[in-house]
Amino acid sequence: MDHPDSELAWLRRLRHDDQRAFDALFQQYSARVYRFAYSYLKARPAAEEIVQDCFLKIWERRHELRDDVPLKGYLFTVAHHAILNQLRQNRYHLAYQDYALLAGYPSTPGTDTDVAFAELEMLYLAALDKLPPKRRRIFTLSRQQGLSYAEIAQELGISVKTVETQMAQALHFLRQYFQAHGTALVVIPLLLVLL
Repeated sequence: MDHPDSELAWLRRLRHDDQRAFDALFQQYSARVYRFAYSYLKARPAAEEIVQDCFLKIWERRHELRDDVPLKGYLFTVAHHAILNQLRQNRYHLAYQDYALLAGYPSTPGTDTDVAFAELEMLYLAALDKLPPKRRRIFTLSRQQGLSYAEIAQELGISVKTVETQMAQALHFLRQYFQAHGTALVVIPLLLVLL
């Protein structure tokens, strides 16, 4: 399976909906993806979830797989982005815990904190929705998919400078939106995540 010729054959079989090729791919790489995820996340359930997500994405995108992109490299790129998203989500929840303490919410999870967190998340999503489509795309590629500015520039066919400018404008807008629609305390956890 590690041989490039084998990978090419497997890619083609996957594109033709070959379930056995997918099962064999899973057998070949799932343990490696798990170890890779665990090395970052240090949690068995989270690492197992990354494995499931990665292979699900491979199957869902099987018709888009290209011969010139090594399957192993693609798989670990998907895993890397999923790990970054998980780490970012963890950071988001930790930031919210800080916010909850500052705002006087109970430190243990419960209805009040769940409602407050849901409100905070809705505020964040509403702010994202207000961004122009191109700027929102750049922002989500950076903050939610973990792509570097260079990777975003390459994917969208724009310059790195354009990505930097769009990100700066997105962050400026989000700060203003939070200040206009929430308390000063609401801004704290979100900016911890965004910056």
